[in-house]
Amino acid sequence: MAQLFYDSDADLGLLNGKTIAIIGYGSQGHAHALNLKDSDVKVIVGLYNGSRSINKAKADGLEVLSVADASAKADWIMVLLPDEFQKEVYDKEIAPHLSTGKVLGFAHGFNIRFGLIKPPADVDVVMIAPKGPGHTVRWEYQNGQGVPALFAIEQNPSGNARSLAMAYAKGIGGTRAGILETNFREETETDLFGEQAVLCGGLSELIKAGFETLVEAGYQPELAYFECMHEVKLIVDLMVKGGLTAMRDSISNTAEYGDYVSGPRLITADTKAKMKMVLADIQDGTFAKNFVAECEAGKPKMKKMRNRDAQHPIENVGKSLRSMFSWLKHA
Repeated sequence: MAQLFYDSDADLGLLNGKTIAIIGYGSQGHAHALNLKDSDVKVIVGLYNGSRSINKAKADGLEVLSVADASAKADWIMVLLPDEFQKEVYDKEIAPHLSTGKVLGFAHGFNIRFGLIKPPADVDVVMIAPKGPGHTVRWEYQNGQGVPALFAIEQNPSGNARSLAMAYAKGIGGTRAGILETNFREETETDLFGEQAVLCGGLSELIKAGFETLVEAGYQPELAYFECMHEVKLIVDLMVKGGLTAMRDSISNTAEYGDYVSGPRLITADTKAKMKMVLADIQDGTFAKNFVAECEAGKPKMKKMRNRDAQHPIENVGKSLRSMFSWLKHA
């Protein structure tokens, strides 16, 4: 059983006197910056000139500098930009200011794992990856709780990288819930696989296929939406709270029996073989190569697929139905 580490295992005092530059102020960036600030860690924010986030970060009481200036001033540079932007920003704005003894941090290992960013050997390279969206990381912290996080060490010339990473995790609230040690390769490959095979790719296609099957059989699209899209969250919430067993304890006997006899008819050995192919593409760098090429081309395939799925009937039906849900009107 893997070991989890908590508040008592991490020393926030290791960050005393250090300046941490948060590069980017999106979902994760704002959460890390504000949680660290509230943990009495000195934080600055690095943003490009003209960023829409500049005024927001300033309004939140943070010092905002250019990425280059923030990188020069900081002892710790935490890169919280989208994967496809990190290499260019790193090469132009961060790398020139990575002097001996500094810490370079990430919340996802993509650019390190696939060699897009190659830090100098005299800086610590660490990862602290909360297992939740940034807004959840922020409000859980504000509520005195935390979001579980992963941490990993890629380079440790100082000899203190592991303790520093754990201190950072404590500063953003991760050790309140528990943090788990991994490495950049494992985090990156499992994260990409989970997104593609289950959480995003697998689930999206399963939902669309179920919706289409019911509509094509003559059932009302609205009912198909409720059964194949709306209730997904209800089931997943039960799983998150207590696993598959607790979910099955909460549903009807009819639903539980259907789970056992029909699930394996859909998710077969062939499906698992396809999953292994997806994982192989991740492990050997094929996915990363294709993603980088797609981004360099201006994301034409992504835009086409995004527009295609935006026009799917389930989106139109869902938009209409969601307008009826009072709890969504103020979300």
